Amino acid sequence: MRLPPLNSIRAFEAVCRKGSVLRAAEELGVVRGAVRLQIAALENYFGEKLFNREGRRLVPTDRARAFAEAATAAFSLLQHAAGDLQKDDSRKLRLGVPSAFGIWWLMPRIGSLQRALGDAEIDIVPMAVAEPLLQHPELDAVIMGGEYRPSAGVAAIRFMEDEFGPVAAPQLTATFGSDPMGMATAAMLVSRSVPKLWDEWFAESGTPAVSFARRQEFEDLLLALGAARSGLGVALAPRASIEDDLARNILTAPFGFIRRPAGYSLCCRTTDFRKPHFTALRDWLVKAGEGAE
Repeated sequence: MRLPPLNSIRAFEAVCRKGSVLRAAEELGVVRGAVRLQIAALENYFGEKLFNREGRRLVPTDRARAFAEAATAAFSLLQHAAGDLQKDDSRKLRLGVPSAFGIWWLMPRIGSLQRALGDAEIDIVPMAVAEPLLQHPELDAVIMGGEYRPSAGVAAIRFMEDEFGPVAAPQLTATFGSDPMGMATAAMLVSRSVPKLWDEWFAESGTPAVSFARRQEFEDLLLALGAARSGLGVALAPRASIEDDLARNILTAPFGFIRRPAGYSLCCRTTDFRKPHFTALRDWLVKAGEGAE
């Protein structure tokens, strides 16, 4: 079977990611009419409609969605491979990590990790919002927290469970008492990078939703935790991101933590998965996650 025209696949994949012909055209550097022509050519090739409109967004049909995921994976792999061919950095491993996790869990262990990688150089790239690997062809691997479904061409290895719960400065938590409803006098600090985390905690802990005195949002978890340290309010945080603060009593967890079995996963391309440096990174993360690094 002959493949559809590559330009048509490229336009289709861009529209799927961007949700509109205009944004896809801007990314590809062409006019909207060119993108529409390529989509029409692809629909003619397959003999069916490939998109539905949901409000202002174009979304692939159920039958087209799998093809869209495969196209994204294929273009990501090609872009990554082309980047590797252009530069001699085969010993450099570029790892994307959630910012808070990187600072408070990974960096205190970076010496141990470097020893495990031997002559490989690791480049830690902080991510305010942890995004799937296929969206970042410049990275070799990413660490994802919470539930994550790997895409085509990506392998995911869970290396550590985690716990999460409300945290605040000791002087503030002292006013709460033993009932989570005591938090109602404080501000709810929310990270836009994980906006549903409070809802998840209420649901999984069986705690009725608290009507906080006010709600304040921050761009990422780093800023929300910084506000919690200053006594501004209560943040919801993964335990792995605040280990040091808990040990030094900078932050306290007045109502403990609940386990999140999904935990953290290392995601890398299946084409890289068995390379020695990736194997060393995976093995180190599994041991570190078990507390044996």
